[in-house]
Amino acid sequence: MSERPVYVISVFAELAGVHPQTLRNYERSGLLRPRRTSGGSRRFSDEDLAALRRIQQLTAEGVNLEGVKRVMALEAELESARAELERLRAEAGRLVEATHRQYRRDLVPVTNSLAVFVDRRPNRSSKDRP
Repeated sequence: MSERPVYVISVFAELAGVHPQTLRNYERSGLLRPRRTSGGSRRFSDEDLAALRRIQQLTAEGVNLEGVKRVMALEAELESARAELERLRAEAGRLVEATHRQYRRDLVPVTNSLAVFVDRRPNRSSKDRP
C-alpha cells in the first residue's frame, strides 16, 4: 500500500464512491489527512483509500463519526503496540542467543572420570549413640 499522494479529490471520491464534500467533512473531523501540494490542493494516497474503506465499514455498522475516530485511533495504537512487541521479542531472542553463545565459550572440556567417595568415619551402632 502506497503512502504516496497521487489522487486529486475528484478522482479519489469517484474511486471511493463518495461525494467530494464527504471527504472534506472527514478531513475536517480528523478522520482523513490528505497531503497538500504547494498550491494547497488535496492529494490522497492508497493508504487514505484504505482508511476511507474502514470509515465506510464502521459507519455502515452504525458507528458515528466520533466513534469511528476513536476506533481508528485505538486500532492504530494496537498496531503500534504489536509492532513494539514484535521488536521486543526479536531483541529478546537475540539476547538469549548471545547468552547461549557465551555459555558455550565458557565451557571447558573435561575428561570423563569416576569419583568414589568413601565414608571413613567409624560406623556406630544405635546402642553406642547417646
